[in-house]
Amino acid sequence: MIHLEIPGYGSLTLEHLVLDYNGTLAVDGEVVPGVKSHLTALSDRLTIHVVTADTFGKVAAGMDGVPCTVFILPEGDQTEGKRSYVRELGRHRVVAGGNGRNDRLMVKEAALGFAVVLEEGAAVETMVSADLLFRNIIDALAFLNNPLRMTATLRS
Repeated sequence: MIHLEIPGYGSLTLEHLVLDYNGTLAVDGEVVPGVKSHLTALSDRLTIHVVTADTFGKVAAGMDGVPCTVFILPEGDQTEGKRSYVRELGRHRVVAGGNGRNDRLMVKEAALGFAVVLEEGAAVETMVSADLLFRNIIDALAFLNNPLRMTATLRS
């Protein structure tokens, strides 16, 4: 769990990290180097969930060895599916990250939402819905591993 009192922002008690896979943790279905070690380090404080349409069919191999739950979304409204996943966990206890248009509601619904911009780009709607924007997933995961960065960035 990560608990912070951020001046001018409020209190955060985060228990779950919900992440998109393609474009967030992986590029063209291949996990970004360093992601597995950062997620493993975070798993001591947050329960990790990877919620994906699994476009490239590689999430199982990509997350092998990482202490996380992988949830492959059924066909249909995946944008709503991701938001519903966050709601079921208890939105006030969730930090969520993604890059695609179908991540925008998940990122907005979470107590703390972030967008990342990898080689696949990021949807502007998702970036606008986020509390934070990172140039890559490694920076985002390092940020979560250092809660004082959250205070420095989010305080008013």
